[in-house]
Amino acid sequence: MKAVVYDAPRSFTVTDVPVPEPGPGEVRIKVLAAGVCGTDLHLHEGQFLAVYPMTPGHETVGLIDALGEGVDDFKVGEQVVINPNAACGSCEYCREGRRLLCGNFSGIGSTLPGGFAEFVLAPIAQVFSAEGLPVETAVFTEPTSCVAHGIDVIAPRHGSTALVFGAGPTGIILAQLLKAAGASHVRIAAPTQFKLDTAVELGVDDSYTMNRGDLPGDLEKLRELSGGSGYDIVVDATGVPAIAEALVPMTRNGGTAVFYGVADESATISISPYDVFRREITIKGSFAEIESFPQALAALRAGRARTDGIITHRFGLDDYGTALDTVRSDKSANKVIITP
Repeated sequence: MKAVVYDAPRSFTVTDVPVPEPGPGEVRIKVLAAGVCGTDLHLHEGQFLAVYPMTPGHETVGLIDALGEGVDDFKVGEQVVINPNAACGSCEYCREGRRLLCGNFSGIGSTLPGGFAEFVLAPIAQVFSAEGLPVETAVFTEPTSCVAHGIDVIAPRHGSTALVFGAGPTGIILAQLLKAAGASHVRIAAPTQFKLDTAVELGVDDSYTMNRGDLPGDLEKLRELSGGSGYDIVVDATGVPAIAEALVPMTRNGGTAVFYGVADESATISISPYDVFRREITIKGSFAEIESFPQALAALRAGRARTDGIITHRFGLDDYGTALDTVRSDKSANKVIITP
């Protein structure tokens, strides 16, 4: 079969590899679509738990192609999605019931072969039926599950106001689910107008178009739009350090600043400890997910998380390099998917 294979950071080929055989408790999945996201750019650079050789692809939807011994919960031909993340079950965090903090965390598409291939293996504990969902909706299950975990972390207060920086796929879904979770008003801010228009079409309350060259001016205007006191919840869904540094100043007294976007591992920012102390600001981080796939599928099936119009580019496996470049630098791109 054909697959993307890295032998080192920034070094990959699209090559033929053996079709994997499912072991006991595993299924083989014929990949229909796999999303490319900013995390894949970090994996490309050797970050985010990358282990080599590596086949990335952690946002996968496909059809059951073969069943391993003992598998009777699925049938061949069933459309499924894969939760890429697994915990070891034996480290101190797992024993405390905090599996997402596992010291031996593994991921299909980072430490194990992922979905940028014609076929992928997965343990049945990480496979969920996506029957009845359109493929181009189901491919958003993994990012939606990350958002669902983020909502659990944030725990929005009913009637709160929220500002989300970033109108990429996760920013748009996050803004929708913040509203569904009780926020009375959600504003999304980004420099790309068509992404903001998509967000508003999908139910976000309103948007603000940022000027790429004047962040201080944008922050001043966004504060004015809040009524002058800032927002109860402020989320960075970009991973851009300058945006992350603005979270605490934009947060209303007693509010919550949320680090959600994936920054470069070497990035640092400055925060005033006195400001956090005096205004009783809560700072939270939200990393991936491990148990939120049922919530994500429910949100997608019910239409609480809508994805119409977010996908802008589709590539075959042979064009994986072009897909990465598109995510990295094409201003016309929002969600990019690979369709083997």
